[in-house]
Amino acid sequence: MAVASKVKDLTGPGHTDRFGVGGTDLGVTAVAPDGRLVSVFGDTFERASVGGPGWRSPVVLFADPVTVAAGLEWVGSAGPGGYAQQVLGYRHGSTIGGRRVETVLPTDLMTVGDTMYLHVMVCQGIGDVHWTEVYRSADNGETWEPTGARWPGDALGGLFQMLTWERGSDGYVYAFSTGFQRDKGLILHRVPESRLTDPTAWEGWGYLDGAWAWGNPPTIALTGAYGELCLRRTGPRWLLTFFDAGNYRIDVLTLDSPTANLYEAPRETLVSGCSWDAEDHAAGRVAQPYGGYILPGSTPDDLHLVVSQWNTATNWPYRSMQFRARLVGAGAA
Repeated sequence: MAVASKVKDLTGPGHTDRFGVGGTDLGVTAVAPDGRLVSVFGDTFERASVGGPGWRSPVVLFADPVTVAAGLEWVGSAGPGGYAQQVLGYRHGSTIGGRRVETVLPTDLMTVGDTMYLHVMVCQGIGDVHWTEVYRSADNGETWEPTGARWPGDALGGLFQMLTWERGSDGYVYAFSTGFQRDKGLILHRVPESRLTDPTAWEGWGYLDGAWAWGNPPTIALTGAYGELCLRRTGPRWLLTFFDAGNYRIDVLTLDSPTANLYEAPRETLVSGCSWDAEDHAAGRVAQPYGGYILPGSTPDDLHLVVSQWNTATNWPYRSMQFRARLVGAGAA
């Protein structure tokens, strides 16, 4: 088993205070067109806690890519004056389209040419998704605008909420998705890069009339109860990490392609959930973990992840951390 060990805390006191970031989570990351790393975080507060002043989501921090190996070092944030601003234009608790919106949470981002794309869930609360949509940035993640691409929260039985995507070498973007309730399996879609923001261009991977094929209604490709997802290409292989809520852990699958049989793909546990008195971050035992986003520059031999942790009883720790692992199965070959 490829056990991950902690590299460092990425957010919280002593790490992100200067950006007005005390408590935050998530931290999905991509390389901007200018070469910086762009990390997008979810519900963020000025104090090292959940709640209090400065609630915003999402926020963006920038990092130097050469610091991945030793632990991300932040070099700035989106927003004037060094304060990490909320990068999307809405107010928490406002009514949009007749629906109350408490927060907007990032699920994944990607760079295509000179443009970055961010997929988000518009939520009334945790697990209650009104709709999902895609934003774009033409200035390396500093500012974001809506693309008009939007899907209702109940699309495909609620399986098109939490999403991860990655570019293939064939002109398509491949995307796995699940619900935000941590009680659903995974489905797969693809869309031409040139039509990424056209919902009608997305097609499912489904089993029909005895065969799997594109264009069929999407079939659950892996049963289970999943949360945050991250799909990335590393050389000829694809890595899919996910929070396996059903088994209380963060796993990784090594795939030859996104359409590989997920039940047969090599699977390794990176982080195991545990009780608070049994934590050992050096051995990959983390209380109340989630996330598990692959950092750019990772390889199967040196895989770096952003892992979140939230003590829901005390509201601290509420932070993102960096872990690293070496895959020991097919991914390391």
